[in-house]
Amino acid sequence: MKNWIISRCLLVLTLSFLLGQAQFASAQESPKQLDAWLKRFPRADANGDGKLSNEEADAFRKRLQTARDQRSNRNQGGGAVGEFTIDPGWDAEKFPDHAVSYKSPEEIKAIYAKQIKGNQPAVVSFGKPESGAMRIVGTGHSFMAPGYKTLPKICEAAGFTQPLHTHTGGGVKGGPRYKWEQENGIFEFDGKPFPKLLASIANADWEAMMWAPYSQARPEFYTCWIDFCKKYHPEMKFFLSDNWPTLRQIGEIPEIEDYFTEAVMDRLAAEKNERSVEFVQLLRKDNPGKVFILPTSDAMVLAVKYYLRGELPGVEGIHRVIGKKERSLWRDQIGHLGPGFERLEGYVFYATLYGRSPELIERKIDFEDEGDFPSPELDRMFRKIAWQAVINHPLSGVTDRDGNGIGD
Repeated sequence: MKNWIISRCLLVLTLSFLLGQAQFASAQESPKQLDAWLKRFPRADANGDGKLSNEEADAFRKRLQTARDQRSNRNQGGGAVGEFTIDPGWDAEKFPDHAVSYKSPEEIKAIYAKQIKGNQPAVVSFGKPESGAMRIVGTGHSFMAPGYKTLPKICEAAGFTQPLHTHTGGGVKGGPRYKWEQENGIFEFDGKPFPKLLASIANADWEAMMWAPYSQARPEFYTCWIDFCKKYHPEMKFFLSDNWPTLRQIGEIPEIEDYFTEAVMDRLAAEKNERSVEFVQLLRKDNPGKVFILPTSDAMVLAVKYYLRGELPGVEGIHRVIGKKERSLWRDQIGHLGPGFERLEGYVFYATLYGRSPELIERKIDFEDEGDFPSPELDRMFRKIAWQAVINHPLSGVTDRDGNGIGD
């Protein structure tokens, strides 16, 4: 694990230095551009004269970049931001001997059976679906919850049942590191194992695992799950949601939504994609052809662009925190999705997992929405955006060269 950490840190530091050199370079903006900056960020006017000079603009850019770098250093794996102490045991050559993952399938099942109540089974299992559906286990936090909620409904309308078994939690409690410690009864949970997923992975058949990233991510937070799954199911595939740009990524919250131009969204997306792609490529090093990205970031960035073009009917704003509109893409500063956008995430999951465009689903999907929002027109846009995001992401594993809506 130490070699993983060293290589990871060196790569991140190198990339951060190169990006910082490029972005900190002074630029001579036009008067029109300076006026636009002043309108979006009045606080950039350091001397308060009502005008923005190139020197003031450059200084403000550097302040924003510094804030982004500070957040990025705490959040290299993407996902919701939160600081926590990583147990030094993660730097050891192996986990403690009493880790549940070292035990036999029968022992793991027996340990979990003592933790559950009522008639809940210690092992969740599904017969092999004739439909070709993947049996999936997963962890995740509130950024993943909308997709976990809507994916089964989408699959049902597509003509099959989605076998899904998850162990989730809010914020850090849904991250792969936290769940590994909790399930194994190690570090923070020493002697208190709760192997909800481990029991089922070791004793039933599965084709895939899904995660949501969290801050301070390390490759070993994921490779521990990968190694355990491959021990019992060598052909399993793994899918990591890359989440989406948040206000925390910007550094200083804009005062008006005009800040979010297509160019700005492209920049934020590039920053997100760089981290997530780099991270997944590290995981792929020892697991070629096994690890993929669920491109939720690209989907939400595309959604912003469609909104700016007036092509998201019924959507009123980008960030409710800024624009105060209920029907916005994001509903809070943390970055939780606004109303209706749980569909978009579910469509991204479906398109990535099964290599089919949700635009091809003909049956009505029972999302149990209230009222007339999202409208059928907006729902069609969600499906289109999801497929575009998936087939154009280099690590989704899905392409559609002939444009028939079915992965090549």
